[in-house]
Amino acid sequence: MSKYSHDDIVPFNESNQSKKEQVAAMFDQIAFRYDFLNRFLSGGIDVSWRKRAIGELKEIQPRIVLDVATGTADVAIMTWKYLRPEKIIGIDISEGMLNLGRQKIDKLLLSKQIELLKGDSEAINFPNETFDAITVAFGVRNFENLEKGLSEMFRVLKPGGKVVILEFSKPRKMGFKSLYNLYMNIVAPRAGQWLSKNKDAYKYLNQSVKAFPEGETFLHILQQVGFSHTSLKRLSLGICTIYCGRKKAS
Repeated sequence: MSKYSHDDIVPFNESNQSKKEQVAAMFDQIAFRYDFLNRFLSGGIDVSWRKRAIGELKEIQPRIVLDVATGTADVAIMTWKYLRPEKIIGIDISEGMLNLGRQKIDKLLLSKQIELLKGDSEAINFPNETFDAITVAFGVRNFENLEKGLSEMFRVLKPGGKVVILEFSKPRKMGFKSLYNLYMNIVAPRAGQWLSKNKDAYKYLNQSVKAFPEGETFLHILQQVGFSHTSLKRLSLGICTIYCGRKKAS
């Protein structure tokens, strides 16, 4: 399996833990403010990004959906709201995030429809060809081995199934790009430190976004692990991108 530069970007440079362990620890630390920080740092636009991503699954009307790196279950809950599948399974390596997600699901009385499990995206604990669709929002950038994680998603997807990946990307228009860099280099880390007492998490966000193999490069990686009919849509002047891929029907 190929390695990519972002695979080696970690939240805590002095730590001897693996990237996976560090990412889990980082999200455990910021879980209590995660949803608020998402809304605050994106000006609320992250909600519309998720909605657009879920909209990519309307055409296939999936019955069983896997939400990888589900976090506090925002995408899982939104998927149920807009698509009403029979079952949504969310997996994540951070127990802190999952606990908050379960509280949200319980409040909405959706515990029969949405189940959250502690799970590793690079070793998904489900048989081959289990899910009609897979979603990932802002999660693939945190994989320790990107190709391994994508290969696992391909394995558990049914033939004819679809993957939808929402991930940060870098804007290309010069004026906006400078503004964006200022925000990511200075504003986000300082706001993260002030609001969650964790500057490392938001420095890591910036560094991992910079190193991530985005755009056509990412589509090529999807194709390498087996996905076909790959496509991308850039949102909000390129701050964020939706990537889609299909598993050929047998």
